[in-house]
Amino acid sequence: MGKKILVIEDNPMNCRLIADILTYHNFTVITADNGESGIAMTREQMPDLILLDLQMPGMNGFETLQQIRDDPRIQGMKVVAVTSYAMAGDKKLVLAAGFDGYIAKPLDTKEFPQTVKKMIGEP
Repeated sequence: MGKKILVIEDNPMNCRLIADILTYHNFTVITADNGESGIAMTREQMPDLILLDLQMPGMNGFETLQQIRDDPRIQGMKVVAVTSYAMAGDKKLVLAAGFDGYIAKPLDTKEFPQTVKKMIGEP
């Protein structure tokens, strides 16, 4: 079993694509379709990395990150924003908000798993 990755993504097709790519690269993937369930899964599963969509109904990615950072049990989790925001300066904004990384959609299927491996310290 590989490292455990939690994907918090409200779009089922995007979630499936991310999960399929990561599973192919021997990661264990768990998913949540909103911020609230993502926080609960984080507390329960203690993943090695969280991939968090920014644009979700209800609690968005920034609000979800804030709740993760405010919880002493899970505040040290690595959280990477996965977003279709691709404007100049967005990466800087995301990192300033406390995310550990930034991955733009649409995903580059070759680069994406390599980026994830780097984020969790795998060669």
